[in-house]
Amino acid sequence: MKDVLLDYGDKHLTVQLPDSATIVRYGDTYTDPPAVDPVAAVKKALESPLGFAPLKELSGPGKKIVISFPDRVKGGAHPKSHRRVAIPLIVEELIKGGASLENITLLCAVGLHRKNTLEEWYWYLGKEIVDQFWPDRLVNHDAEAADFCDFGMDETGNRVQCNRLIAESDLPIVVGHCCGNPYGGFSGGYKMIVTGLSGWRSIASHHCPGTMHRDDWLGASTSSYMRQQFRAIGEAMENGIGKNFFAVDAVIGQKSEILDVQAGQLDLVEKATWPLAEKRTNIHLDIKEPADILIMGLPRNFHYGPGMGTNPILMSLGIGGQLSRAWNAFREGGVIIAASVCDGWFNQNWFPSYEHTFEALQTYCTPAEFLESKEAAEISNDTEYRFKYSNCYTYHPFHAMSMISGGSVPALKTAAVFIAGAKSPQYARGMGFIPTKNFDEAYSRALKIVGKNPRILCTPEAFSGGVGVHLHLNQ
Repeated sequence: MKDVLLDYGDKHLTVQLPDSATIVRYGDTYTDPPAVDPVAAVKKALESPLGFAPLKELSGPGKKIVISFPDRVKGGAHPKSHRRVAIPLIVEELIKGGASLENITLLCAVGLHRKNTLEEWYWYLGKEIVDQFWPDRLVNHDAEAADFCDFGMDETGNRVQCNRLIAESDLPIVVGHCCGNPYGGFSGGYKMIVTGLSGWRSIASHHCPGTMHRDDWLGASTSSYMRQQFRAIGEAMENGIGKNFFAVDAVIGQKSEILDVQAGQLDLVEKATWPLAEKRTNIHLDIKEPADILIMGLPRNFHYGPGMGTNPILMSLGIGGQLSRAWNAFREGGVIIAASVCDGWFNQNWFPSYEHTFEALQTYCTPAEFLESKEAAEISNDTEYRFKYSNCYTYHPFHAMSMISGGSVPALKTAAVFIAGAKSPQYARGMGFIPTKNFDEAYSRALKIVGKNPRILCTPEAFSGGVGVHLHLNQ
């Protein structure tokens, strides 16, 4: 037997696993390709963009330019993170081409996430960038904006909306991160504009059971139906605004180090960044048969913010996302054991609609039934929740619905999901999971389902260890 330290709320939980268990850790199971000089990489990409002339040629006196960037959830906050490095270099090229600083605006592509405060921008953009643009030319996207550009439906029935500020700019630029993501394989590319710069009704086209309960959602594939939707909506956005987005995407590593940078048309940037991202992200384990038990630990705080590991809806999404990442090394009908304090702290300051949503969910037989209900639509359209999103730095009420779509997948694809160490068991039960007092109880019950000699896959730092990876069997 060997001791393994799992994330568990604000602390860690030591568990004993058989010596045969596969433990996935950065630096042990896998490492990244070498990092590059981020400044040199951005400069090189801007000198030879794909499908575009260089920015200094696209720029010009009087042109209105918008540079969009991801929010605090992705990309890191260290001094050499992609946003911090790329934005000043992009601005420098634009000014060389004749643009004035006063005609350049920075737009934070928050999607349905909470808007960023000035303090948060200082944290992950740095003081020099923020002070050049705040307050009038450093703005948050608003998925409730009254002046959205609405282009109706694309050819496959997805709603197409676009932030008007960037749509009406003379040169729309997006800074993105190409990294492993259970939603369509990778962040960046078309996913950046489709989820970050559109309205909630457009996001509802793909963050829904019709997409996320499909078999091809699992496995974090770039050929999934969700990824096809990203491309279709993104291309319709570009057709609607009558111009292409100029992308500056970085392939990032475990701690958001820069591995490569490509610039130019979104479709060409995807083609140029995905091969290295696949090499970095797709990890082939030294196992030839899929695991029977997937074990993970959930900290209290991770990418969506404080309370993600205790808010039951967000907790379920974390488990569902990790199931998607591990799907190609885990068997359908297996068992998940997730260590979580699961104490029911919803963090009302950031997620005010979530407790209401959780309580409403309990009155329906299935999550899909709830998400299709009039009650779910009423919560998503609730005036107070929508006002708080736009004005009080909270998540949009539909965000909870999108999380339920992904968070309900584990119950559909496994024999059981045990929440080990749950402090408030009713919240685990409310998401279709089985609470246990401790890990040993969960493990003992799992053996009764999968047998006495299970193949075990453990990802103890899946949410605290850095940018996630996608797991596969040995080829």
